Amino acid sequence: MTHVITVPPSLDDHSFEQVLEQVAPLPDDAKLVVDARHVRWASPYGLTALLTFAQTRQVMPTLAVPELDDTASYWARTAFFQHAEELYELRGTYPKRRDAGESSVLLEITPIAKSDDVHDVVGRVQERAQRIIKSELKLESKAIIGFAMTLSEVCQNIIEHAGQGGWVAVQSYNWARRLGRRVVVIAVCDAGLGFRKSLESTPGHVPTDRWDDAAALEAAVIRGVSRFRDRGRGQGLAGTRSYVGRWKGKLSVRSGTARISIVPGWDDDVPLAEGLPAFPGAQVQVIIPEAVPETEGR
Repeated sequence: MTHVITVPPSLDDHSFEQVLEQVAPLPDDAKLVVDARHVRWASPYGLTALLTFAQTRQVMPTLAVPELDDTASYWARTAFFQHAEELYELRGTYPKRRDAGESSVLLEITPIAKSDDVHDVVGRVQERAQRIIKSELKLESKAIIGFAMTLSEVCQNIIEHAGQGGWVAVQSYNWARRLGRRVVVIAVCDAGLGFRKSLESTPGHVPTDRWDDAAALEAAVIRGVSRFRDRGRGQGLAGTRSYVGRWKGKLSVRSGTARISIVPGWDDDVPLAEGLPAFPGAQVQVIIPEAVPETEGR
């Protein structure tokens, strides 16, 4: 029997939960058709999560590609189809990969499997990010250095904790519906160990009565706990949290059955969501918004 999984028309970190909810009752070897025909928009998180999802299945799923030409064209510019061809049986017509050029795609979907991949990603993004951060987000020059460090840290998390490769994508766009300003979004997803299993591998780790995915995220993201003893190594999220807070951005980290968020004043997300459908690995999203002129805050 083949099960049809409907992808919502707008696919982001929250609506992707609808995909996982449909899959939750099914065995890992169930035959799936992931129906994305009616998707109109997808965030970097939505696209990298779709690739990660396919990696969790024992039987290669089928993906019905978006029917809207503009959507399929954007997915091609992000290199989604290039990677999806290895993970899904693609159904429908879609364009071959197109050069991102000067579009809003700062970094097309890129696999991360080793430290050299992280250095390459940061190098490729830095020049384009410099232009976006200064001219479009109107942030100070020192925000550029922090952006590169943040990108490096969230990618390095895959190398040190996932146990397998993952995906990263970076995009700039006008987030009119939610914020009414431009944003730069970093999405990093993997289907590896996840935070709980990673921290459980720490020598001498003794779980408490409430030790679960949410507790592991609180330990890693809020308290900076790491499975590494070396100072300066670990989840790499302390610096990310600091950077996001400085520039009034948002950080969300999902792992297992929980998601923790550093929520700015412009967003109404919950700081901690528990009891979500189980999803292997870790999925991180960083949003840096355009600066608000001081006169607007008076």
